[in-house]
Amino acid sequence: MKERMSVRQVCFILIAYNAVLKLIIYPSAAASSSGNDLIFPALFDLAMQTAIIWSIAYLSSRTDKSFFQLLESTFNKVVARIVYALFALYFILAAIVPMVEQQLLIHSAFYDTVPSLYVFLPFFIFSIYAGAKSFTNSGRCADICLPVFLISITAILVMSAGQGEYSNLLPVFSHSVPSLFGGALSAAFKYADSAFLLIFMGSFRYKKGDAAKITLSYLFGGLIVIALLAIFYAVYGAMAPSRTFLLNEISVFFPAISYVGRIDLTLLYALDIVILFAIILHIQASVHCLSLAFGWDKRSALSLIVNAVLIVITFVVNNKFSPLYQAASRWFWIPALIFAYVLPLCAWLLKRGDKR
Repeated sequence: MKERMSVRQVCFILIAYNAVLKLIIYPSAAASSSGNDLIFPALFDLAMQTAIIWSIAYLSSRTDKSFFQLLESTFNKVVARIVYALFALYFILAAIVPMVEQQLLIHSAFYDTVPSLYVFLPFFIFSIYAGAKSFTNSGRCADICLPVFLISITAILVMSAGQGEYSNLLPVFSHSVPSLFGGALSAAFKYADSAFLLIFMGSFRYKKGDAAKITLSYLFGGLIVIALLAIFYAVYGAMAPSRTFLLNEISVFFPAISYVGRIDLTLLYALDIVILFAIILHIQASVHCLSLAFGWDKRSALSLIVNAVLIVITFVVNNKFSPLYQAASRWFWIPALIFAYVLPLCAWLLKRGDKR
């Protein structure tokens, strides 16, 4: 029962966490690789990932077992533990880029000069504590984060939508198909949320119609990202690649800001809470997988180990984000393809047994 979460909470995670981590640096990178066609690689990635999300959600209607139990019943516990150990490593890898992105966003939005790296380290104090919590805690956090996300994003959309010159998005398909496909492939690691849903299997009780709810929730979050990508390029045009942080830049031309100041920073501060819990979910998922892989329920110790690895990585990549993001764009699609596309589809081949 300590891993139990509701379908409602799963939907909230797929709306808020799905969207918010794609709105930090990805829009600038998409504008750099695809120009005014930046929404088309994003639409392709969204369509592909939505199909995988539906596949896992529908699989949940055919079995009450978790992914670990499916592996164990098809092969044996050793194989299941190996697969979950690999998933734990994957979630650590997937946490690196958003973790550093969040650090840089905070530095850009709230500091006049670049602060010491030690200013960011208190994040890990909270991460060690929260990373040891179960998926039940993740669901409760999602209950809090969704209203914060929806209110903040709605305000940002209202403040920015009327400030764009939408002719900047024309002509449509001005880039070649191989170029757009390359943009979609380089961003595939951003569209890998199905790995979480696969690990959530068995933690929520499926009811009729839940597959549609889960799929539409993910699609809704993805369409919010598409809308903001279009507005972002409409506002900045060819300058969009140089505007690193969408959340800090998109609403600066709202007329009221010239009179009352950067009220949009309040929205950014609220959204950073959602970003924080979205990053923590990677650590919780990694700890969950490690506890099953090693048959050890000392989650506090496992969270400490995972966070120690991330602290070391934080020091290694400090002031080296550009090479890190370039490496992620070139190579991170490979683990994303394996853990968020191939393995979820292969789960259909596992022995499910009769659903009770």
